[in-house]
Amino acid sequence: MKRDYADGVKDDVAFFTGVEVEHTPAFGMDTLFVTGLQHVDDIQRMLTEADATHIFFGANHSFNPVDYKEWAAWEDMIGDFLKLGYLCSLDIPISLAEETLESGFVEYHNFIPQLRVVIPYINQWGYNAMVKIDDKDFKATNPGVWSHSLHDLQDRNKFTDWSKYGLDKTL
Repeated sequence: MKRDYADGVKDDVAFFTGVEVEHTPAFGMDTLFVTGLQHVDDIQRMLTEADATHIFFGANHSFNPVDYKEWAAWEDMIGDFLKLGYLCSLDIPISLAEETLESGFVEYHNFIPQLRVVIPYINQWGYNAMVKIDDKDFKATNPGVWSHSLHDLQDRNKFTDWSKYGLDKTL
């Protein structure tokens, strides 16, 4: 995934730093962004160099394990930093929500799961569009269904303009 960084457009970046601009519990924190699977020692070295207090794993939509071996590698990598007490976010495509839940990450108070739901052309859906938070089947795992106005979900206080992402620094 290509991104604009303060030092140019790149698509092969493993680590970058910046302030967390998305409106999560880590908003405003100095953050180390980690793209893909990286060695724990390298992450620790970058954390120290960046003096970051928050780690954002799966940056640039890179969290997409395809088999057991990759899942185990992601769990080991993120788990090490959760156990050390770091505040850790993971950008999770909604297609991997259930599998990620089984990883046990959510048992850590310092884990921020970011469920990524892609809605293309959001401004073209119109005022009556709804986002439905459903279950995988009727009465399967949730107590019911939540319906939210797409318009109401576009609250200005939760919005991050694309320009805010260009302030990151590659390492």
